[in-house]
Amino acid sequence: MWAKKLGSQLGRPTRSVGGWLVSKLFKTRNQVLEESAVQLCRIQPGDTVLELGHGPGLGLESAAKLLTGPTGHMIGVDYSEYMHQMTKERVKEFLESGKVTLHLCDVAAMPLEDNSVDKVFHCNCYYFWPDLRKAASEIHRVMKPGGLIVTTLRHSHVAVLAAKQVMPGENWRPEAYMAALRDSGFTDIRMEDIQHRNITFQAIYATALS
Repeated sequence: MWAKKLGSQLGRPTRSVGGWLVSKLFKTRNQVLEESAVQLCRIQPGDTVLELGHGPGLGLESAAKLLTGPTGHMIGVDYSEYMHQMTKERVKEFLESGKVTLHLCDVAAMPLEDNSVDKVFHCNCYYFWPDLRKAASEIHRVMKPGGLIVTTLRHSHVAVLAAKQVMPGENWRPEAYMAALRDSGFTDIRMEDIQHRNITFQAIYATALS
């Protein structure tokens, strides 16, 4: 029972004690992964960038600061009302200036135009998508041809949670996610081990085809 409850809060934090604890966990455990995902995207000042499952907004805020060009725009999506509200407070000035737009929605149904996004990143996110193929197809739809998506995770930690049945089904496996990307029109899909601040983590890269 506890595993299912933890998995539910990790996937979709609510305004509760459990959700609050998870938000603290995101801020401490995900910071390196978030910052690294932003760096690995090679964001340019005029890019349109999308973060999937932005959580408390650490990576989103970091990426927004790089979008210094007049066309630079940051978009964040999350289907947790609690995380949505938390991030609205964190990036309030960016929202008011129009540099950042947030959407409370499912990754598999985003209110974004076709071929409108240059770069996409997310951290510890895809395991909670009920239908990897549907989500990957939606991501591909909104990306410009040649656009880069970067995913960061600590595979060893995820595997431990999966063994305890915190992660639902088999979607947590990188192979399942990479297969969904491939089937949805992405190419140059690869996973690399990266070391940063004495932490080893994995980054999955893919490029959107036309």
